[in-house]
Amino acid sequence: MLTDIDTWVLDLDNTLYPADSALAEQVTHGILSSVAEIYGTDLPSASQIQAELVAQYGTSLRGAMTTRNIDPHDFLSFERRIDYSVLSPDPALAAALTSLPGRRYVYTNGSAYHAEQALRQLGLTACFDGIFDILAGDLIPKPYAESFDAFLTRFTVDPGRAAMFDDLPVNLEVPYARGMATVLVGGPRGAGGAAAYLEIGSRQWQVWDLPAFLHSLTAPAVRPSTM
Repeated sequence: MLTDIDTWVLDLDNTLYPADSALAEQVTHGILSSVAEIYGTDLPSASQIQAELVAQYGTSLRGAMTTRNIDPHDFLSFERRIDYSVLSPDPALAAALTSLPGRRYVYTNGSAYHAEQALRQLGLTACFDGIFDILAGDLIPKPYAESFDAFLTRFTVDPGRAAMFDDLPVNLEVPYARGMATVLVGGPRGAGGAAAYLEIGSRQWQVWDLPAFLHSLTAPAVRPSTM
């Protein structure tokens, strides 16, 4: 399974740490606070505006830049106020990532600063060969094709030998079209039941236990007994 992959590309937020973590809550609050300040409204109204921006522009940042011509660094400044200590090291995930052959990258719509802080707290810094953030993508986010193509060029990635992991199905559409294997992290279980992961298509998986799935990719095959 995925024996031809030599480049592993993983989203950060809600992928390398759970969507119900305290960090995820802080990120959401920070984004809504930025939207509220830019559009001169309260947090409940900012939530509606934020949803509309994401639907139309892919991210709140891109939407705010388009509609309000704001400085992206000002928008992202909330990341400097986040308490990253709410994350704990994840040795199981670190071991699983380290066992993967080839290169490993974080590809995030956040900033490299945000990714670096989160990876440090998770104990995953040494597991990755690089970070591709929203600034490296010239402020064009996932799911836009321009962002993915910039990532592929930046790190000289052959999409036919790469796998993309993300918690949002829309962010996996272009990678799959480019020839990458795709892994949806989390989401409704449906037919998955209590399974750690489920194959949902040709070179497509949905995963609820990321370390278990990654370990399955490198576990030695069990040969039937000849006795």
